[in-house]
Amino acid sequence: MHKHHRALGLASAPSGSRGAAAIAKMRPVQPVTLLRPHAARRAARFFVEKFPGRSLYAVKANPSADLLRILWEEGVTHYDVASIGEVRLVHEVLPEAILCLMHPVKAEEAIAEAYFDHGVKTFSLDTIQELEKIVRATSKDGVAASDLNLLVRIRVSSDHAKLSLASKFGAEPSDVSSLLMAARQAADALGICFHVGSQAMTPAAFAEAMTLVRDAIIGAAVTVDIVDVGGGFPSSYPGMEPPPLETYFAVIHQAFEALPISYSAELWCEPGRALCAEYASVLVRVEKRRGDELYINDGAYGALFDAAHIGWRYPVRLIRDTQSHVRPMKFSFYGPTCDDLDRMAGPFELPSDVAWGDYIEIGMLGAYGCAMRTQFNGFGVVDSVVVEDEPMASLYGAKTPRRSNIVKF
Repeated sequence: MHKHHRALGLASAPSGSRGAAAIAKMRPVQPVTLLRPHAARRAARFFVEKFPGRSLYAVKANPSADLLRILWEEGVTHYDVASIGEVRLVHEVLPEAILCLMHPVKAEEAIAEAYFDHGVKTFSLDTIQELEKIVRATSKDGVAASDLNLLVRIRVSSDHAKLSLASKFGAEPSDVSSLLMAARQAADALGICFHVGSQAMTPAAFAEAMTLVRDAIIGAAVTVDIVDVGGGFPSSYPGMEPPPLETYFAVIHQAFEALPISYSAELWCEPGRALCAEYASVLVRVEKRRGDELYINDGAYGALFDAAHIGWRYPVRLIRDTQSHVRPMKFSFYGPTCDDLDRMAGPFELPSDVAWGDYIEIGMLGAYGCAMRTQFNGFGVVDSVVVEDEPMASLYGAKTPRRSNIVKF
């Protein structure tokens, strides 16, 4: 159950079908997270039914226990966890889920706890030192584990992605062959994994990475049982409208079928953003306007971290009880804290008569936005309400206009 603060009037929110406009009509003082379980269910079913392999939810994108249960109910049984904290969380919420610890650099104690206490058998690595660490941590009484799935992460390009993940992890090309051969000796199942970067805007990103997978397999002359293409599946944002996800799946499947791999090899992926971006948005109130700058009650230390620090543009719409017929204009936002860094440059397109007291819905914050909130400056406590209207931009179903728009109470 979602608990709502009575002082904001949300405890008496109408039951049944309601959307962002109904919540704005209650004039909440604090930001309100609008949750759309139906959107997350739709995304999960899409991946389960259409991706030609197994989908692991990347928990870092949104570790909400409610969301984890929704994905599980729709057939997502495997979870990409990056820390012992995520291992513990998912194991507690979904004790039957299969957990894969896919962070390439882990504490030895975390590996041991994950393996012995939580049943984690799948680990990624990108150096011989990490392989040795995994073998030590999962050994008992001097006997090495015989049930490990070990995935060697190779470095691939992030040139086609909006956010690079190419510099921190991934085995150097000169080390891949020896690392694969060594991991083959320690693994029950051997895999290769990679990550093309977040928000890959073309299927070519995966096609090029799979060419490197092929080269690695041939160079090492090993039998590979798992190919994990990682995440990077895009969602739709202003100025970032990707091709249909089915085209990504088709390119990946074709490349997978052409690899020199075990006849029973499995194809995996690790969607995060694509499964949860549409799950949540945030309803904010305008507290001040200064020219083309709007001061709102959420910001860089709340759900809008990416908007502030990497210039991410989220879909926005004005929600008010009177129709506006003015032309739109481009705005930037200031968040509620005292910090000058609490600024979201956008630009965010809204009707030019937006004013103090208006409400704005900022969409597609189910991925990373809601997961990165802080309590800095005493802000950040928000209410959550389940709504049944559609997200502002969807790759999975009914769509409302992607451009800034107005919703009446």
